[in-house]
Amino acid sequence: MTTPLQQLKSTSTAPIVRQLLDDPELSPVRCLYIHIPFCFHKCHYCDFYSLVDTRDRQQPFTDRLGQELAALAPLTQNQPLRTIFIGGGTPTLLQPALWTQLLRTLDDHFNLAAIHANDAEFSVECNPETASPELFDILRAGGVNRLSMGAQSFNPRHLKTLERWHDPKSVPRAVALAKTAGIERTSVDLIFAIPGQTLPEWDADLATALTLGTTHLSCYALTYEPNTAMTARLKRGDFTPTDDDLEADMYEHTVKRCADAGLDRYEVSNFAAPGHECAHNLAYWSQSSWLAAGPSASSHLLDPQGGGWRWKNQPRLDDYLHQNDNGHPRAIDLEPPDPSRLLSEQLMTAVRLREGIDLDQLLENTNEPTANAVRRVAADQLARGCLQESDSRLRPTDSGFLVADGLAREFLSVL
Repeated sequence: MTTPLQQLKSTSTAPIVRQLLDDPELSPVRCLYIHIPFCFHKCHYCDFYSLVDTRDRQQPFTDRLGQELAALAPLTQNQPLRTIFIGGGTPTLLQPALWTQLLRTLDDHFNLAAIHANDAEFSVECNPETASPELFDILRAGGVNRLSMGAQSFNPRHLKTLERWHDPKSVPRAVALAKTAGIERTSVDLIFAIPGQTLPEWDADLATALTLGTTHLSCYALTYEPNTAMTARLKRGDFTPTDDDLEADMYEHTVKRCADAGLDRYEVSNFAAPGHECAHNLAYWSQSSWLAAGPSASSHLLDPQGGGWRWKNQPRLDDYLHQNDNGHPRAIDLEPPDPSRLLSEQLMTAVRLREGIDLDQLLENTNEPTANAVRRVAADQLARGCLQESDSRLRPTDSGFLVADGLAREFLSVL
C-alpha cells in the first residue's frame, strides 16, 4: 500500500521523521553524519557539495544545523550513538568557537555516553592546514577520537595537478598535534593514478604516510567525476589519464605495502590495523541506518519490512538556511523502502568488502528466479577466481578486488 509520504518527491523532512517515529517497530538510529560545506578552495577532483568560505555564513549555518540536529534526535530514542562522522567540505575550517557550539549541541540532544567513554567512534575530516592546538583540544574535549587527514599526496607537483592547496609538511605536523591533544586514531587519505605520477612516486607517498604511525589509510584511484573541473580539463586535453596497467600496478603495490606495515585491506580502498577500521563507513557499507544533517547530507533508515527510507537534504546553503519546518530542511530524492534496491546495494558492497556476504542469508526472502540468477553469477565468478567461499561467505579474492566494479555490474545485470 502506498502511503501519502511515498508519493512525495520533494518535501520537508518533517513528515518523514513523523511517520518514522510513529512506526513502533523502528529501531533506534545509532549513527550520525554531519556535513559542513565550507572550503578554502574547490579541489578540481571533488564532487561533494562545498563552497568557498567567506566566514559570513558560518554562524548562521551552525545555528541552523543545531536546529536540524535537535529535530532528528528523537529518531535515536536516546540510545548511545555508535558513530559520528563530520565531513565536508572542510569541517576544520569552522571557527573554534562554533565547534564548541556544535559539540555542545550534540551533547544536549544525543546520548554520547559511549563516545565519551571512548567505546564508540567520533571522526572528523581535517585539512592539515587548519590544524591547531586550540582546535584539537576543543575536538577532543567534545569526544572526537579519530581524525581523517586529507593528504592526497606529499608531492607538490601532484597536489598542483589536483588543485589541492596545502603544504605537504603540514600533514605530519597535524598528526603530531592530534596525538598531543589525545586524539590517537588518525587516518590519512591518499590519491593515486594522478596524471604524470610514476610508481616510485606513489611508493614515496605511501612510505611517507606510513612513517606517520597512522592506523588507517584510504587510498583511492583518481576518479573523473561528472561536472568537476578535473573532468573538464581531461576533456580539453590538458593531461593524459594514467594507463590502466600502471593504475593496476599501483593498486597491487598499495596492497602489499600496507600489508607489510600491518594494515589489512578490509575494503577495496581502505586499509587498517586490526580494530582500527572505520566503523562509520562500515555502517554505510552494511546498509545500516544513519541520520544525516547539513546541506546535501543523505539519510538512510531501515524499514522493518525490508529496504530502507532514503532522502537527501537540499544541496544549497541558502536554501538550507532559510527553508525551516520546525528544524527540518527540505528533502529531495526521497526513496521509500524497496527490498530489491536493498539487495542491489548489499551485492554492490559485498564485492568490495573483505568480509563478503552470506549469500544464502541474503537471498532467503528473494523470489526464486532472482535468487537463482544471483547464484549463477556467483558460481561463474567463483569459477573465474574472482570470488572465494569460506565459512559460508562469499568473499572477493585478490583478483576480485581488482575488478570489484565489474563484479558489481555482473550481479546488478540479473536484478
